[in-house]
Amino acid sequence: MTIWDELAGMLGDPLMQRALLAALLVGLAAPVIGTYLVQRHLSLLGDGIGHVALTGVALGWLVGSWMGLAPDDVLAVPGAVVAAVVGSVVIEVVRERGRTSGDVALALLFYGGIAGGVLIISQAGGTSANLMGYLFGSISTVTTGDLAMTVVLCLLVLVVGVGLRTALFAVSHDEEFARAAGLPVRALNLAIAVTAALTVTVAMRVVGLLLVSALMIVPVAVAQLVTSSFRRTMSTAMAVGAVVCVSGLAVTYWKDVSPGATIVILAITVYALTAAVRPLMARRPGAHELADPHPEVADDVELIRGGGR
Repeated sequence: MTIWDELAGMLGDPLMQRALLAALLVGLAAPVIGTYLVQRHLSLLGDGIGHVALTGVALGWLVGSWMGLAPDDVLAVPGAVVAAVVGSVVIEVVRERGRTSGDVALALLFYGGIAGGVLIISQAGGTSANLMGYLFGSISTVTTGDLAMTVVLCLLVLVVGVGLRTALFAVSHDEEFARAAGLPVRALNLAIAVTAALTVTVAMRVVGLLLVSALMIVPVAVAQLVTSSFRRTMSTAMAVGAVVCVSGLAVTYWKDVSPGATIVILAITVYALTAAVRPLMARRPGAHELADPHPEVADDVELIRGGGR
């Protein structure tokens, strides 16, 4: 059997068709929000939200069990969405009021989310092993309903993340400047937090709650090595995210390995290779002519249009 026959077999499998579409959408959406989190120095926010989403998975499982639904975890993803959104809003409020430092708030989310998930899943008749698929990804279990929810949430994340890029960049880059320019800073901060929560839940099936933050941050780190503006960083990170997600998932078609771990290792490998090649590219003749002379200036993001309105 040739490689083309193998590829045709993979693309003709309905399970792989659903999984590949979900991986492609998640690979495009996750780095969009990750770009804002890196800009705000909140790279670990996705981890904190992921831990809270685990409690939501267990709560959805418990409610489904009480209602006698089958399968027991039919409400796990909706439960994760609700818990992640609530958790992201709480941490944004804590950050804004400044009564607790950011790392302490994230620590509370980490420990409380994991402990709550383990305790509640036992009350729902499940075991900690039932949570493993959500912690490390289990894209082979993606149903048509899961795919529909993934498509809707990914499109929402892309519309908000790309459509409001100018305003969200202004808030992420300099909050005081954005407030002086008349932008609704609080609403925009909440928009970033909520879309980050939605990104975590849609990526849950692909890479798992414990690894989702890597898919949001590592492609952005790769893009920052080769680009010098916010817009190009976001575009490059989306391309890297889509390629590693689809490639990592394709590997799991032939090899019995975890899709989430494979995707993250691929992303980190791309980062290491880019970091190794970057000095060689910088020394090639004419490279200095292509470099941005003022990389600190967001030359392709229009901060204020028409006097800030």
